[in-house]
Amino acid sequence: MDTIFALATAQGRAGVAVVRISGPDAVQTGRILAGSMPPPRQCATRVLRDAAGQVLDRALVLRFQGPQSFTGEDVVEFHLHGSVAVVRAVLEELRVSARARLAEPGEFTRRAMENGKVDLAQVEGLADLIDAETEAQRKQAVQVFSGALGDRVERWRSSLIRAAALLEATIDFADEEVPVDVSPEVGELLRSVEAELAEEISGSFVSERIRTGFEVAIVGPPNAGKSTLLNRLAGREAAITSEIAGTTRDIIEVRMDLDGLPVTFLDTAGLRESKDAIEAIGVSRGIARAETADLRVFLAYPGEQLLMTPQPDDIVVQPKADLHRNTVGGISGTTGYGVSTLVERIQDILARRASHAGVATHERHRSAMEKAQTGLLAARQIVAHGPEQYDIAAEELRHAIRALESLVGRVDVENLLDEIFASFCLGK
Repeated sequence: MDTIFALATAQGRAGVAVVRISGPDAVQTGRILAGSMPPPRQCATRVLRDAAGQVLDRALVLRFQGPQSFTGEDVVEFHLHGSVAVVRAVLEELRVSARARLAEPGEFTRRAMENGKVDLAQVEGLADLIDAETEAQRKQAVQVFSGALGDRVERWRSSLIRAAALLEATIDFADEEVPVDVSPEVGELLRSVEAELAEEISGSFVSERIRTGFEVAIVGPPNAGKSTLLNRLAGREAAITSEIAGTTRDIIEVRMDLDGLPVTFLDTAGLRESKDAIEAIGVSRGIARAETADLRVFLAYPGEQLLMTPQPDDIVVQPKADLHRNTVGGISGTTGYGVSTLVERIQDILARRASHAGVATHERHRSAMEKAQTGLLAARQIVAHGPEQYDIAAEELRHAIRALESLVGRVDVENLLDEIFASFCLGK
């Protein structure tokens, strides 16, 4: 492989900037600038110089010997002063050294995967960790990056390989008298994995929501105070407010952190029949978006007819409590009355849902598990027909095992790798 380098920290002025080098010539490339390298797994300060002997910077130099490194290769890091000019000069000197080239997006992590340091699910966990904005997202990403999903897949895979081996043994000795009926053990192995897969598939929908964010739609009739409530929640003028009914036409979004959960609040057009073509489009879009949201907050007076029906978990509150006396459970975006109670109710509902999250966090994970589940169900049904069809059941098990292996990147994922690693920055 080529030796690669890149800035591993964010672009721009900073206290410290890290330039990473990885590959077979990493140590020799580092020596070109630093003169000498510290022993493996140690660090030392060195004066970095260009080809003409001019000082570039005084840096902290770290050396990691493969395979005991993130990429599994020899790795050298320069911890520079975070000057834009210093970073530019060091990168240019590495470029002209002819021993290394600039890394492609995600190439360090891709090499880590190809060298067996991480699996594909861990790669996705790392990407999610880099993008994490809330505590729930951080915890979930750390869990995946730590290998929790890969460990679970390996356990399922081992059980299925055991079941397949039992079936194959029966097939191999079909002409002899096999002393033990393997179907009970095979059936139990398949049922156990199938049950765990079903639970993980169910939890993956919540996990994906934690990763991408929950959506809470604020709905109600025109001039019910929806935009005022959104502004109160956001703490800024995110939406235009007016006494004129029908002011909101497009969907206004505000992303927030609610007790560690990522939540996007949606301000939708007032729900009513309208002869105004533009307003009618806004109402139609608002209804469609509210229907796909995870939760809806209805601002409506008792008995008021709306174009949508609240679902079991939806919250219905009486708006403009500042204009009505003795409004129990009402809310006012103008004064803030009842807003904290509303936020607590939303947090409780979403936290309850988040408690059922699994370790699979992407639609790709769910698709692979569903393919494996289909194979297991078919295999279990075929096994019930007797040893004459064990060869067909074994083939179904092989399909299920391959589906699980694709989840962690062992097979059939080459077409996905470029897309996944393209989302990484150069230094990863």
